[in-house]
Amino acid sequence: MRMKRANANDGGLRHTCEQFRWTSASCSHVGLVRKINEDACLDRPELGLWAVADGMGGHTVGDLASRRVIETLSTVSSSDHPESFVHATRERLQAVNQELRAEAATRNVERIGSTVVVLLACDGHCRYLWAGDSRIYLYRSGRLKLLTRDHSVLQELKSRGHLVSADALPGPAQHGITRAVGAADILDLDEGIEEVTDGDIFLLCSDGLSNELSEEEISSALRAGNCRQPSEVLVEMALERGGRDNISAVVVRADDVFSSEKTLFNPAL
Repeated sequence: MRMKRANANDGGLRHTCEQFRWTSASCSHVGLVRKINEDACLDRPELGLWAVADGMGGHTVGDLASRRVIETLSTVSSSDHPESFVHATRERLQAVNQELRAEAATRNVERIGSTVVVLLACDGHCRYLWAGDSRIYLYRSGRLKLLTRDHSVLQELKSRGHLVSADALPGPAQHGITRAVGAADILDLDEGIEEVTDGDIFLLCSDGLSNELSEEEISSALRAGNCRQPSEVLVEMALERGGRDNISAVVVRADDVFSSEKTLFNPAL
């Protein structure tokens, strides 16, 4: 099994943002069905910046789209001012949105697009931005919480009160998304904020992972407490379920450097 890893070492780079130390690990796999990995990850704990992008399946050069999203985000510089950090991230995403729109016009195709989910460490808070159905989960005190809301056909139907499963939808609509980088002239991003507490673990993932695993299974993997092991285990579990899509996971942990309640047996602390 070959998996692409980036910074998958809890002893690697760390970003200290006031009282919190951040560690992270990422893992990506093409899956067992597709020939090209159209997922891309950004894992920059020294900047307090993480992202997952998933090239739109069925569209032209999805791997180009996700790669350009991540390459553009990697040019964002960390800032002591949260609003500046978020503003710079939004600007980069709008810029790559225009770039992908122009590329699609040049190639005479309808669209070249990618989902995106971004996590930013801002003082004692995390800010997050997203478009599409890639997700961010928060694992805190043994409980898993989904922070993002899918921009998808299925989610829109559920929001309207329709009790429907993906299997009940026509093939193309099962995983149809309603927002993405490159899908419209102006990128519509949702944004959230979360106050950080000691030991918080965030998971950024593509739908190739979330479509295969239950929240209970995700919680079980994140319970290990560090970053490297869960990132690899989650991808392996999705592969065991069939690996029908590209699979990516970025696991991020926040530790309060002033906390006096650290356990001695956990190597991630």
